[in-house]
Amino acid sequence: MIRLTLVAATLAALTTSAAYAEDRQRAVFAGGCFWCVESDFDKLEGVLETTSGFAGGTVVNPTYRQVTAGGTGHREVVEIVYDGNIVDFETLAEYLLRTIDVTDAGGQFCDRGFGYSSGIYAQTDAQFVASTAVIAELSAELGQPIVTEVVEGGTFYPAEEYHQDYYLKNPLRYRYYRASCGRDRQVERIWGEHAAKIN
Repeated sequence: MIRLTLVAATLAALTTSAAYAEDRQRAVFAGGCFWCVESDFDKLEGVLETTSGFAGGTVVNPTYRQVTAGGTGHREVVEIVYDGNIVDFETLAEYLLRTIDVTDAGGQFCDRGFGYSSGIYAQTDAQFVASTAVIAELSAELGQPIVTEVVEGGTFYPAEEYHQDYYLKNPLRYRYYRASCGRDRQVERIWGEHAAKIN
């Protein structure tokens, strides 16, 4: 009887853990400064991990200096690992767009150049279709084109360690940079009450 009770308890525990297993999925977004994108997405329910890095270019294992100097074809991006049971890709894509200047093709806020421009690096065909649909919907809401590019995934390269969780390691410098760059003010001007709530 004790043995049967233990077996039943073990099966119940396994069933429960399977029901709550994380559905780990990946998204790669460019929204200007990766410190800011990482900080914003770490606040979103269902996001499990964020990693700052680079994507889209031809240089293997690029450095921050190479990317910011231009010519690599890479953008600053954040790789987001999320639980698909809690948040879906469409919600993540919309959240990205509502935290950036979707009208600026030349960079983001005070950071200029292609490496800081916005983009969605679709990891699957479904993400590509979903990204295009979300952009079309929000463009209609804004009444103007959204210039954020949707491209096929490509290779993600993590940035140097000192860039990871920069907003946590250097909170005063990060807050000063974000405020002086005017990121939140510009997002508020574009989206108004429909800007993503990140605080």
